Order: sequence, then C-alpha cells, then structure tokens
Amino acid sequence: MTKTTIKDVASLAGVSPSSVSRSLRGIGGVSSATTQRVREAAEQLGYSVSPAAYRLATGRTGTVAIVMPYLTRWFYAEILGGAEQAIREAGLDLLLYHVGDSEMRQRYFSSGLLRKRVDGVLLVTLALTEPEITALRSLDVPVCMVGAWVEGFSNIRIDDVESASIAVQHLVNLGHERIAIISGDPNEPVHFTVPLPRRAGYHATLAAAGLPVSEELQAHGPFSIDGGDAAAVELLSRRRLPTAIFAECDEMAFGVLRALRRVGLRVPEDVSVVGFDDHPMAPYFELTTIAQDVREQGRRIADHLIDAVAHAGRSQPYEPAELRAPTRLVVRATTAVASPQRSHAPPWQPDRPPEEGRAASAPAHGGPRLLQESTWAPV
Repeated sequence: MTKTTIKDVASLAGVSPSSVSRSLRGIGGVSSATTQRVREAAEQLGYSVSPAAYRLATGRTGTVAIVMPYLTRWFYAEILGGAEQAIREAGLDLLLYHVGDSEMRQRYFSSGLLRKRVDGVLLVTLALTEPEITALRSLDVPVCMVGAWVEGFSNIRIDDVESASIAVQHLVNLGHERIAIISGDPNEPVHFTVPLPRRAGYHATLAAAGLPVSEELQAHGPFSIDGGDAAAVELLSRRRLPTAIFAECDEMAFGVLRALRRVGLRVPEDVSVVGFDDHPMAPYFELTTIAQDVREQGRRIADHLIDAVAHAGRSQPYEPAELRAPTRLVVRATTAVASPQRSHAPPWQPDRPPEEGRAASAPAHGGPRLLQESTWAPV
C-alpha cells in the first residue's frame, strides 16, 4: 500500500497542501470550516503530521508548556482540563511542568529547560521575580498567565480584590462585626498570587465599614481542607470568637465547617462562613461562596496562546491581551443575620479561666468546652 501524503488530504478536502498543514498544526490563517473539512479528510485517510517533518519545515516544535505550582488541587486541575482540551483540539502537544518547591522552580527558570522545546508558555498563578521574567522573555515565544500580570505577557484574571470585598460585604450587610479571615500563607515559597489581593479586599471592606482589622481575626494556612481546619482551630483558641469567617477558597471553608462542627459551634447560628470558588462540593455543604468558572478560564487563555503561537513570525507583532473573568456571590445556608443576643466572647468567659486540671462545664447549647485554657475539645 502506498503511504498517504499531505497532497492526498488536500485533494480530498479540496484545498492546498499548505492549508492542510496549517489546519492540522493549528497555525492559523484558514477558516474554521476549512479546518474542520481538512481534519475530517485526514481522519478518513488515516493521515497525521510527522512532528519531525513539521519542525524541519517550520522551525517550530508544535508544543506548548503549562507551568503550575500544584497539580492535585482542584483549581489547577480545572485550569489544566480547560487548557488541555483547547490545545489538543488545535493539534498541538503539551508539556506540563510542576514547580512545587523552590528547588524545582529554580531549576526550571535558570536552566533554559524550555529553550527550543516549546512554541509558547502558560503560567498558572505564579508571581514572577525579575530574573524569571528575563528568562521567559529570552525564550522569544508567546507567554500567557493565569491569575497574575507581567507587562508584555497576556493574562486572564478575576478581580480578586473586588470579589473578596463582595464576600466580606455580604457578612457586613448581615450585621456581623467580628469577621475573621482564613488566608493562604503570604510567604509561600512558590509566590502563589491569590492570598495577597483577597486579603486586601477583606481589609479594605472592613475599614470602609468602620470594623476592626486585627491580627486576632486572621489566621493562615495551606489552601486545603486540612489547612482550613487548622486555621479555624487557631482562631477558636483566641480570647474572643468571630461571628463570621471568610475563607479564601472553598476547600479551606470545608475545613472550617469541619472544625466548627467538631467543637459544637453551629453554622450559621453561631458562626457564618463564606468561601471562594464555588467548588463542585460547595452545594453539598450549602456553602455561601464567590463563584468563578475556572475551566472556562483555562480554555480562554489557551485559545489566546494558540492564536499567539499561530501569529508568531508575522511582520505585525501580536498584541498581548488582558482578559477578565467574571465572579458572582452565591448565597446558600452557611450565612445568616448576626444574632443580637449572641455574645462575642467564648462561652467559658476567658477572663475567668477554669481552675487548672478541671474542665469547664459545657455550654447550654451543647457547644465546645475548655479542657485547658485556649484548648478546644468536642463535648
């Protein structure tokens, strides 16, 4: 049997061989209808582009890279799912790089790992240093970002400050005055971009409402269920309880709900809770949250990167774009009007701690009891 050639595909699709090449490699310059016709003809004939031949003919690799600080967290899996689908449909290959610690990150940016290996790079929630920006620019390929901004690089972002402000304002509108925040670690070694702007929205909203912004109402932890649980325990160990808690992601909020239930505090009667993301499990927890379409963000920025790769080498430079993604408040059952009868002090009256070695009596509503000062345990 003779081998199917690009000319055979072109003849069946009724286009030129160059249009076949552009359509199958996602280079651009052909209509979507022509691209679809070419792909159907190629599939019918069992034809696929040789990566080696493509590289020799175009000087390109037909590959893009995605660089992320985490692989298993829900947000990153959603970004990757949306981006991968768009990249695959464009006929490009994908390299995935995990820069989960400082050593891996340094190796990635300092070793020229991607030079001559990719036609474009997508970075997810990485706040870049100046040497890292210089290293990326030296690749001379399009660079796109999710959740961060660098001059000259395209990006897609939500407004984290405004979105966090909407979440906190919801609690203010319900009459809450002692509103706590559970935030990501601002000193995280991979320079995760989310915690700082969301904390800024929290601070600005409380300040505008004339409410206290104090260290007593702030706790930090990893963006995970266990991280939210541990941070909530830290808040509950302090002398005065919050009436509401804003968690910077839903997974942290799930941990908060677990910690509150474990010590007998009711949601929302005793403490209201707001999350961020609208994780698929949020409706099952009836969690009030800020919703964003993460998978769609991955798809949109990947589409833009594909277009930028296709445009590379043309006489007119490709203009970087700043894409915006919407968010909205979804009110469910974990928030309620602050009770005017409720005391902001813990039920064991911290100004009069129990005698050493004796447990305090449990509160009447069946809530937490104190075994030692500032140490919680379930009844």
